[in-house]
Amino acid sequence: MYLPLRSISVFHAVARSGSISSAAEELNVTPSAVSQQIQALETHLGTSLMVKVGRGVALTEAGERYFSMIAEEIDRISEATQSIRGLRPVTLLTVRATPTLSSKWLLPRLRSFLDANPDLEVRLNGTNEVTDFTRETVDVEIRHGRGQWPGLFTEGLTEEWFFPVCSPGYAAADSMNVADVAQHRLIQSVKSQVQWPYWFSMSKITPPNQMRRVLFDRSHMAVDAAADGIGLALESSLMMWRELRDGSLVCPVRKPPKISQTTQWIVCPVDHLRKNKVSVFIDWLRAEVAQWQAEQAQYLRLPF
Repeated sequence: MYLPLRSISVFHAVARSGSISSAAEELNVTPSAVSQQIQALETHLGTSLMVKVGRGVALTEAGERYFSMIAEEIDRISEATQSIRGLRPVTLLTVRATPTLSSKWLLPRLRSFLDANPDLEVRLNGTNEVTDFTRETVDVEIRHGRGQWPGLFTEGLTEEWFFPVCSPGYAAADSMNVADVAQHRLIQSVKSQVQWPYWFSMSKITPPNQMRRVLFDRSHMAVDAAADGIGLALESSLMMWRELRDGSLVCPVRKPPKISQTTQWIVCPVDHLRKNKVSVFIDWLRAEVAQWQAEQAQYLRLPF
């Protein structure tokens, strides 16, 4: 149904001010243009809305009823229009990453990206669900895995080191031999690519038939459990860098085996790389990784 929105707006201005000339001045048009719009609206509605009274106008009964029905909505539209004027355009960048990487590594660094890119609005989707780029509106993903996803742009985020850690209140740094580890409660993230049996095999130690374990489905839970003194966790330097830096986690094992892997990958369709927001984000990721690697070499006490 056709709505004469211009005429409705003019009627609202006249009814509110009680004067055609005042409404014309407010709308920056001539009084005759205002009168023409009122006549057009009356023709459209099939009824008279106002009559001249002296140098002003008065609403008819139909005009009063019509004004009472539209006034609040017109005011709301006016307020919405004024509030949105002058706002800068915002581009949404949707990033998907694993929950642990999102909370432990990405989120603490995100402010620098937002400050450097004020025209970008970031939606960070922390999940282990693999993105179906043909159906989901995700721009770029940092995916956990082994980097084998044909047809997609794939770049390893960084090399990670895996070693046992615990709260310094649980055991001091360098206080154990590798053979002592099996005597402790072992914290394990079930989705980690490096598990305790592999660590024992790399240490050339036969683990006990029944290990005392506590299992979590998220690495950040395993990191927090170790910091809380529950036992020994086998985790990635990427995921626990802050706890290592702050001293809430230490490696209690002298000369643990050197185990490194790349488990986090920048992934997106190749054509997404042509989007400025995606290329800017990936460049920022690379710079942050380089800075993290430098800080790791300078400040983190790795056991190798």
